[in-house]
Amino acid sequence: MEEAPQEVPSAELGLRAPRWIRDNEVTMCMKCKEQFNALTRRRHHCRACGHVVCWKCSDYKAPLEYDGNKMNKVCKDCYHILQGSNNSEEKEKKRGILEIESAEVSGNSIICSFLQYNEKSKPWQKVWCVIPKHEALVLYMYGAPQDVKAQATIPLLGYIIEESPRGVDLPYSFRLSQSKSIHSFSADSEELKQRWLKVINMAVVGETTSDRNGAVDEHLEPSL
Repeated sequence: MEEAPQEVPSAELGLRAPRWIRDNEVTMCMKCKEQFNALTRRRHHCRACGHVVCWKCSDYKAPLEYDGNKMNKVCKDCYHILQGSNNSEEKEKKRGILEIESAEVSGNSIICSFLQYNEKSKPWQKVWCVIPKHEALVLYMYGAPQDVKAQATIPLLGYIIEESPRGVDLPYSFRLSQSKSIHSFSADSEELKQRWLKVINMAVVGETTSDRNGAVDEHLEPSL
């Protein structure tokens, strides 16, 4: 199985070719977090870190040692690092609850996989769902496994679970409801559905996998 792309350390930027993140692993620019679309947000790769970025965030050039110090298109963050300035500490202070990278939580999660998701009368959509170990009572939803910002989060404590909800036309479905908040999900198989229910059933009552002896993590690798 192919390993997930690794971050290039700042000190090694430009010294070696990065491993490119594939276009279908993101739905938004990995720098400014704007959604991609066919007209105004085309995908570009930073030649220094391999991240997928929009044209605005790739409108920089810097010499890269691994390419004979030729000028290459790089993202704004790598440009500033290669120029000797780094504002990563300032960026970290501004990061909100949704601005946690999918790869960051997926790599240290209790469970993560694609699920079909539906809320109210909206159409079903495929989302990358993660329950991280450090926040085991919260479900994070991303557009793709390498997105740098979550689309939404669901604090699971107190939700009611319907394991076989009525009126859902997709198989292997389950539903979470609390007051007027209703979230429907559908897995690709009964096995995957049961893995999610195992974790969610504990989370809704305030338990985590570490609270039960013999509980195992259900970390699923992305199937792209």
